[in-house]
Amino acid sequence: MSTILIFLVMLAMIFWMQQQQKKQARKAEEERSQLTKGDEVVTIGGMYAIVDEVDLANKKIVLDVDGVYLTFELTAIKRVVAKANIPSATSPSTDSSEAVDLTNQEKTEE
Repeated sequence: MSTILIFLVMLAMIFWMQQQQKKQARKAEEERSQLTKGDEVVTIGGMYAIVDEVDLANKKIVLDVDGVYLTFELTAIKRVVAKANIPSATSPSTDSSEAVDLTNQEKTEE
């Protein structure tokens, strides 16, 4: 009886782990499909770059790395570091990088 219980617990754990992996894969795919020009991303190789062009139909992305334009498969994107700063007319930007710039300006003025 205990052998059956252990077997059932193992099956439940395997099922749960597979569901978590599927959830992560769906989230990553959703992030990739929402990429726009100007977003900062990290590739699976660890390279930080800015998105220049996204071709969802062919699943390709062109990244700008310090003026060098590289074409990758869309799946080469590991994660999105920062979304593009597109100023909105309805709400002020609350980007933390702007706050850092302001504090640096204040220090230089003193």
